Amino acid sequence: MADFDVVIRDGMIFDGTGGPRYRADLGIKDGIITEIGRIPASRGGRQIDAQGLNVAPGFVDTHTHYDAQLFWDPYCSLSGWHGVTSVVIGNCGFGFAPVAPEFRERAMQTMTRVEAIPYAAMKAGLPWDWETFPEFLDSVDRTNKAVNLVPCVPIAPIMIAAMGFDRARTGVLPTDEEHEKMKDLLREAMDAGGIGWSAQVLPPDGPAAVQRDFDGGPMVTDVMHIETAEALAEVIVERNDGSIQLTVGLGDGGPVSTFEFYERLAEMTGRTVIFNVVQGNSSNPDQHSHSMQWLADCRARGLKIVGQSLTTRAGFTFGLDEWNLYDENEAWLDVTMGSVEERLEKMADPERRAALRDFVPIASTIPVEGVMISEVRAAKLKQYEGLTCGEAANKMGVPSAVDAMLDIAVLDRLQTTFYGESLNNDLGVLRDIVADPHLMPGVSDGGAHTKFITVGRYPTEFLAELVRDNEMCSLEHAHYRLSALPARTVGLKDRGTLEEGKAADIVVYDLEGLAVGPLDVAFDFPGEEWRRVQRAIGYRFILVNGDVTIEDDKETHTYSGRLLRN
Repeated sequence: MADFDVVIRDGMIFDGTGGPRYRADLGIKDGIITEIGRIPASRGGRQIDAQGLNVAPGFVDTHTHYDAQLFWDPYCSLSGWHGVTSVVIGNCGFGFAPVAPEFRERAMQTMTRVEAIPYAAMKAGLPWDWETFPEFLDSVDRTNKAVNLVPCVPIAPIMIAAMGFDRARTGVLPTDEEHEKMKDLLREAMDAGGIGWSAQVLPPDGPAAVQRDFDGGPMVTDVMHIETAEALAEVIVERNDGSIQLTVGLGDGGPVSTFEFYERLAEMTGRTVIFNVVQGNSSNPDQHSHSMQWLADCRARGLKIVGQSLTTRAGFTFGLDEWNLYDENEAWLDVTMGSVEERLEKMADPERRAALRDFVPIASTIPVEGVMISEVRAAKLKQYEGLTCGEAANKMGVPSAVDAMLDIAVLDRLQTTFYGESLNNDLGVLRDIVADPHLMPGVSDGGAHTKFITVGRYPTEFLAELVRDNEMCSLEHAHYRLSALPARTVGLKDRGTLEEGKAADIVVYDLEGLAVGPLDVAFDFPGEEWRRVQRAIGYRFILVNGDVTIEDDKETHTYSGRLLRN
C-alpha cells in the first residue's frame, strides 16, 4: 500500500506562515499533509510535477453570499476558479435559515435586491428541504462541494423568526422574551456548526443605505439596536467561542457611532469582530487611512477587531433594467424599482430629473459623468458606444450626464450596458492597504451582484497585479494574508498553512502566467438566468482535502469539499 495518495514534487513552497519560501515535496494521505521534504517516488501516490511552480495553501474567502448558489454550483465560482478552497457563507446577516415555509418566497425576494441574486435562479435551484438552521446545514452537507463551506449564522432570519417580519422592520427594541428567543435560535445554530454570527447595520435614512430590501425598505438588521447586538454577543461570551462579522454605517452621530458599535462587542466578548470594509475611495481619499488608524488604535487597546480590505479594481458592468447599487439615494431608489415598464416610465419623467442629477455616488461607482456606454442595442444609438455619459451629454446637447444616461437607456428599452470604474482604483491607496499586515484581502461578495461585478477574482489579481507587477509586498506576505490570516480569523485551525497535520487545501500555480481572464457572460444559472464571469489563468492544480478539483484551469468535477462545522 502506498504511503501517499498524492505527492506534489519539487515545488517552491510558500507555507502561509510568512516564513521564507523553500523547495520541497509534499506528501498527502487521506486529505492531510503528512510529510514535507524529499520523498522518493517509490513511496507511491499520484505524482504532481511542480518544478518551476509555486505551491501555497488554498485561499480562504471570508466574505461571500453563496448561500443559494452553492446548491447548483459546487465550485462556488468565481471563488473556486481563483484558488479559493474555503468560503464563508451567511455574511452581512443575510441567509435562508431559519425560514418557515410560508416565508420562503419573501426570503428569496429579499435577496434579489439586497444581494442582487436572480430570483428565477433561486426559485429553480433552492431545494428548500429545511426550516431550521441545523436542517439547512444538513442540506448543505448533502450537496456536492468542490470547495469547503464555512457557515456563519445570519441574524436577519433569526430576528424575523423571533419578532415577525413586520415588527422586526419597525426598529422597535425587542422585548426581553424576543431577545431570549433570538439567543436560543443562535445557540441552536452554533451547536449545529455555525462559526459565529453576522449582521449589516446600515440605517435607511443615511448615505450608507446602499443595500435595501425587495420593496426598497430597510433590512431588519439595519434597524437593529446595539442592545440586540449585545444580547446576541452574550451567546458568544457564554460559549467563549465564535466570531462576529459586521457591516455598520451609523456615522458619528446618534447614541452609538460606527466604530463604537464594533468596539463594544469586541470588548464584551474578547473574541474576533470582523470590520467590513477598508477600501480606497477616490471621492474620499482619507477614508481608508481613517479606518486603518482606528484599527491600529483598537489593536493597541487589545481589541480583536480585524479589518477586511477590498484589494480588487474590478468595476461595475450593468444595465438599468436591474441596477440597484445607487440605493443610497431616494430618487435613484425610486426609479430603479419595479418592472421594466415601470422603470421606463419613471426614468423618462422630466419631473424626476433634478433629484437624479444631484446624486453623487458614495459607495458604488464613480460619478455618472465618467460612466462609460459600453454597448447599445438600438442602431440609432451606436454613435454613443465608447463614450462616457458626460461626453454623450455634450454630443446630445442635454443638460447633464444623468440625462444622457437615462435618455439613452430609455430609448434602448434599458438594454444599454454601462461600465463604471471602481472607486478603489488608486494604486497608491492600494499600496497603503497591502502594506498593512493585519488586513485581510477579499470581500469578494461571491454569489451576490452576479450581473454587475466579478470581485471573486481578487486572489489572482492580488498575486498577479499587486504583488508580481507592482511589487506591493512579498509573496510570503501575500500568502499569509490570503490564507493563514483569514483562516485564523474565522477559526479554521486545521487550514491556511502548509504544515504536517494540516488539511491538504493547496494551490499550484505559474506566477508568470497567472492572470485574470476576460470579462464574459455565462448562461449557467438555473431558471435560464445569466451572470458575468472572469475565469482564472495559471492555476495548474487546485487541491481541496487532498483531491484535485482544478487542473490546468479546468474543473475536474471532483467534489471533495466539506462543510466545516465549528
